[in-house]
Amino acid sequence: MNMKRKYVLRPLRSLSIAILVSLPGLAHATGPVIEILTTEGCSCCIGWARHLQGEGYTTDVRKLPSSELQQRKLQLGVRQDLASCHTGLIGGYVVEGHVPAREIARLLSERPDAVGLAVPDMPVGSPGMGEGSADAEPYDVLLLRKDGTTQVFASYR
Repeated sequence: MNMKRKYVLRPLRSLSIAILVSLPGLAHATGPVIEILTTEGCSCCIGWARHLQGEGYTTDVRKLPSSELQQRKLQLGVRQDLASCHTGLIGGYVVEGHVPAREIARLLSERPDAVGLAVPDMPVGSPGMGEGSADAEPYDVLLLRKDGTTQVFASYR
């Protein structure tokens, strides 16, 4: 009986390893997971996800209808004037727009009493929007406070 059990387990163990290796999302999932809410066909959101992956984050991209995404942003505490094309969720925080991975790491390390971070609109030169471009625009990463106010968390010039 033991011989039979060992014979059955070996192929299953090999099959499990083969499945894990063939699924890149599972095999390379090493960093914190950030859920990204976006709409169909947004290429800059994919660029931002790649930026995060390059910095060790695991991304879980979820496509929503535009009206549903806008409703979720409001429910999460992102005012319309602070909105961008996608919303990230990580560690109990909202990350709105093209926020650099470095600032997300700082947010998770410092753990301020806040809703999260936002880079309103889609500034050229931010992650996913031609990072490092000669045409880069200056932009601020804003800390979204629970009372609805904002504070500059980081500036990129």
